[in-house]
Amino acid sequence: MNSMEETGLEIKDQTSEIIEAEEIYPPSLDLPKLENIKLLISYDGTDYHGWQRQPGQRTIQGTIEEALMKILGEKINLQAAGRTDAGVHALGQVANFRASCRLTDSELLRALNAMLPSDIRILSVERVPMGFHARKSARSKIYRYRIKISPIISPFDYRYVLHYPYPLDLEAMLQAASLFEREDDFSAFSSNRYRNPVRKVLRSTLENTGDELVYTIEASGFLRYMVRTIVGTLIMVGRGRLKPEDIDTLFQGKKRTLLSPTAPAKGLCLVKVNY
Repeated sequence: MNSMEETGLEIKDQTSEIIEAEEIYPPSLDLPKLENIKLLISYDGTDYHGWQRQPGQRTIQGTIEEALMKILGEKINLQAAGRTDAGVHALGQVANFRASCRLTDSELLRALNAMLPSDIRILSVERVPMGFHARKSARSKIYRYRIKISPIISPFDYRYVLHYPYPLDLEAMLQAASLFEREDDFSAFSSNRYRNPVRKVLRSTLENTGDELVYTIEASGFLRYMVRTIVGTLIMVGRGRLKPEDIDTLFQGKKRTLLSPTAPAKGLCLVKVNY
C-alpha cells in the first residue's frame, strides 16, 4: 500500500472518531435556560371579553400572549392569579409563564409595554423560582367594587363604577357587609355549582366616602360571580328588600335567589394578590 492510500485511511479513521465523539458528546448550544417569569399587570377590562383566552374574542390573556410570542419567538401559556370576567378591571393582576428568554427583566418590560395596547400595562417583570404559580401560590386576593351614589357621575368614572343615585340604607349595608367575613358555603352567591363551594373570606368591608361606596373583600379564593353577587345582595339590603339578619338565612339556603342579583362588571377591580 502506498503512502497516499495510508494517508487516506488515517483521515477516514480520524473522521470516524470525530463523528463518534460528536454523537457521544454533542456540541453545546448557547441557548438560554428555561425560566419562570412573573408579570404584574394592570388593565382596563372594558373592551375585553375577560382574562381567559377565547377563540375569536379579544381577551387580556390572548393579547399579552400574542405580544410575548412576537418578542420571544415561542408559544407562551400565561397562568393568572384570577380569571377576571368580561368588563372587570385589574390594578394588580399577577401571571407567570415559562420560557427561554435572553432579555433582562427591564428589557422585557419595555418591549411588552411598547407592543401592548394602552389599556394593558405591565408594571413589573421578575424571574421567580420554577415552583411559583400565580394562582396556586397565592395566599389571598383582594377585590374592590365601587358604587357612585352622587346624582351626577363624572365621565372619567363611568367606566369603572356602578352609578346608583337612589336612596340606600347605608347603615344596614355597612352591617350586612361585615357578615360575609366568614368561612362558609358561598353557593347562594355564585352562578355555578361547585364540588367544594366553601370559601374563607378574610375581610369584607363597606366604606362610605360621601359620594361613593367602596366595597373591599379579601379571600383565599372566590366562586364565579361571587363578589358581584355579594355587592348585588348589599344593594338589596340598602333598598330595604333584605335585612342584615337575612344574610345568614341566605347562607343556610345554599341556593341562589332573586334577592342576590349580580352587580355589573364595570365596578369590580382586582386590586392585589398576596403571596
